Amino acid sequence: MAAKKDNKLAFLSMPAPASYVAGLGRGASGFTTRSDIGPAREGPSAEAIAEAQARRGEEPDVDPEQFQDPDNEYGLFAGTTYEQDDEEADKIYDSVDRNMDARRRTRREARENAELVQHRAERPKIQQQFVDLKRGLAVVTDEEWENIPEVGNLTRKKRRKDERSFVVPDSVIVGDRTKTEYESSLDTREPAADGTMTNFVEIGQARDKILSLKLDQISGTSTSSGLATSVDPKGYLTSLDSVVIKSEAEIGDIKRARMLFDSLVKSNPKHAPGWIAAARLEEHAGRMVAARKLIKAGCEQCPKSDDVWLEAARLHNQDDAKIILANAVQHVGQSVKIWLAAADLEQDAKAKKRVLRKALENIPNSVRLWKETVNLETSASDARILLSRAVEVIPLSVELWLALARLETPERAKAVLNKARKSVPTSHEIWIAAGRLLEQEATADPDKPVEARNKELDVVDKTIEAGVRELQRHQVLLTREQWLKEAERCEAEGSPRTCEAIIKATVAMEVEEEDRLDTWVADAESAEVRGMVGTSRAILAYALKVFPDKRNLWRKAADLEKAHGTRASLDAVLMQAVHYCPQAEVLWLMSAKEKWLAGDVPAAREVLERAFIANPESEQIWLAAVKLEAENGELGVARELLIRARTVADTERIWMKSVVFERQQGRYDVALETVSTALSNFPKFPKLYMIQGQIHQLQHNYAAARTSYAAGMKACPKDVTLWVLAAKLEELDGKSIKARAILEKGRLVNPANEVLWAESIGVEERSGGAAQAKAMLSRGLQECPTSGILWSMAIWAEPRPTRKSRSVDALKKSKDNAIVTCTVARLFWAERKVEKARQWFSRSVATEQDRDQGDHWAWWLTFERQHGTAEHVADVVKQCVSAEPHHGPTWQGVAKDDRNVGKNTKEILELVAQALR
Repeated sequence: MAAKKDNKLAFLSMPAPASYVAGLGRGASGFTTRSDIGPAREGPSAEAIAEAQARRGEEPDVDPEQFQDPDNEYGLFAGTTYEQDDEEADKIYDSVDRNMDARRRTRREARENAELVQHRAERPKIQQQFVDLKRGLAVVTDEEWENIPEVGNLTRKKRRKDERSFVVPDSVIVGDRTKTEYESSLDTREPAADGTMTNFVEIGQARDKILSLKLDQISGTSTSSGLATSVDPKGYLTSLDSVVIKSEAEIGDIKRARMLFDSLVKSNPKHAPGWIAAARLEEHAGRMVAARKLIKAGCEQCPKSDDVWLEAARLHNQDDAKIILANAVQHVGQSVKIWLAAADLEQDAKAKKRVLRKALENIPNSVRLWKETVNLETSASDARILLSRAVEVIPLSVELWLALARLETPERAKAVLNKARKSVPTSHEIWIAAGRLLEQEATADPDKPVEARNKELDVVDKTIEAGVRELQRHQVLLTREQWLKEAERCEAEGSPRTCEAIIKATVAMEVEEEDRLDTWVADAESAEVRGMVGTSRAILAYALKVFPDKRNLWRKAADLEKAHGTRASLDAVLMQAVHYCPQAEVLWLMSAKEKWLAGDVPAAREVLERAFIANPESEQIWLAAVKLEAENGELGVARELLIRARTVADTERIWMKSVVFERQQGRYDVALETVSTALSNFPKFPKLYMIQGQIHQLQHNYAAARTSYAAGMKACPKDVTLWVLAAKLEELDGKSIKARAILEKGRLVNPANEVLWAESIGVEERSGGAAQAKAMLSRGLQECPTSGILWSMAIWAEPRPTRKSRSVDALKKSKDNAIVTCTVARLFWAERKVEKARQWFSRSVATEQDRDQGDHWAWWLTFERQHGTAEHVADVVKQCVSAEPHHGPTWQGVAKDDRNVGKNTKEILELVAQALR
């Protein structure tokens, strides 16, 4: 049965949609007829439209003004005026917004930075992902690079080769063939007069004219000037080579500038700089004749300008310049520059003197002319006569007075300086010169008695002090910095006592009372940095007079003398220091050590005896006395001192030194008895447990040593050295497994400790587990990412080609740690890069903390002995002795060995260098 057909006209019986408008689809709704006039049908309401759109699933239309910003004041407040109250309210709200934003800014920026770091960690850049691969390209050899295959077509599609060819026209071939040929016949299409009738006479005349112009330019003279007409035949070709060929742009610029200068000198002919600029433009363009004409016109228009006359003299040769300057003197006879230029043109000394004396007749008050005249005199007596006349004419010139005083004898120089002081009472240079003269006179005779010399030198202090008072009375107020510069200048010129006198008189100026000490110390340090040791010494001496009880100030003075002074001056400073600061143990020890180093042991004992009286319970002084007696072979005296020290001072360090002293003498039983007593008094001192365990270890009593270390680890679990010694004992006893367990426990008690991690890695390496050592190293670097020891071990664990790249990472992560720096120096040493290795070894001992690493000095010494000179070796040894290092894995083991007791730093350095080989 056939399916029932749908009725296509069924829609006619259906109700019309709510929004239906008849005729809208065909455009019929736009017409208005007579029948439409009247009560029209009302359209659908907004509710009806919304309901119909909801039935059809359409979203309602959004009013664009629905979400308008209320702060915009559109609508309700659109018609109101914007008054001052509104502006003030807006400012208040803006300030509140800014304050709220500032309160949240720190947290917001921290959150954004954390999100950025997390994003970079989760999604690193492609460049960061391939850093290791790029770094690996550094070890690719040339052969490997050449053997890399070329990138081919991997799409497996056959590409058609473009094998099209084209036929070259005959015209191209003929044109190329005739390109380099020369024509030997005239073109018949050109008129004969242009090609065949050439006027060679005109060409010759033009050539002669151009040549004559060039000759005028090169010779620097003109026949029209009437001054010179000769050309140097030898320098002609050389001058031709120096002619600069100017470009068209430069020529155009010169023409425009010429027009501007021409307009300038015509509009303002009395303007001297305009004439000078115009003449220099022509000189630059190579037209010397025009330049001379212009400057000549400038001299006529501006005869009172000395600059124009000097420029004219410069543009002419020497003879013409003399004539020009002679004319200039008639117009500007008071110009010093004209007279000096005229004197410079003279070649003979007598002629120069004649010109300068003529100048002094016209300008007697010129200091410069007098100085030039005096400098030409070869006789001291003639110069003295001239200067005597000069100071009469110009009594206010300090330079002339000082020059005259330098030429006179000491007695007459005093009279000259007194006259100068009266003539120029506001000059501090005269007072300083007087002080230097007195100092020179006092130190001139080496056979003069010391008392007489000191009495004369005291006059220098009084003179400078009087000079400062007089200058203040005349309202001449030099700043404190200016006086310090004058003191440094006196020291540099060989007048230390005058420098000291200036410091005494002026160093306290312009300084608040509470800031005096800090200011003076800073001044002394800055002077020492500049190399002005005398100035620094004088400042510290004055400060010590004001603050005699400041031990730090005495320490700085002693350090200054130790670095730059003599042994006698250092001893004098230290004796004064212990007199004013008897409770300063450091000063007593420095004084005793200096006397001991000088070989005067009785004097050192005397200093320590005085120190005992002042500081009876001082641990450092007791130990220094013990060391002094032990180093000089007085073992019995040293033992008695230790017994007395344990009774008087009774400190843990004195007990430790007592045990170490007995161990060094081989009296192990006494040492063990002493350490047992010490541990009963100081059970929390870890070094006592270490020494006890080491003594048992020396006796091969490993069980007792193990017990000592176990007791120490229990009493002092935070001391890393005890854990390391216990692990080494187990490893020495052949129990590596137990050593690993001890170090593991030590790392749990002391997390993130690089020493324990390094020892654990060493245990794995010594037991033959390279893979375990590498894994342990990785774990250690994760827990201690900035450890220099671990990064150094990581560099050496890498293969030779990748060590350099690993060292770069190590330097970045460890922040230029000294151990890593020394490792890098050893890498350069292995590559035979001597200068770079030397620089990096120097960097490894740059700071005070790094200089305490003795192993670095030993590596550097070994390097210099292999690749350096004797001077390099001596310099390293000298620096190491001055640094006095105490730390380093190998250094500590060698220095604390009982066989090396009493050896100095140089000997220990030699032993450590041998051990490192």
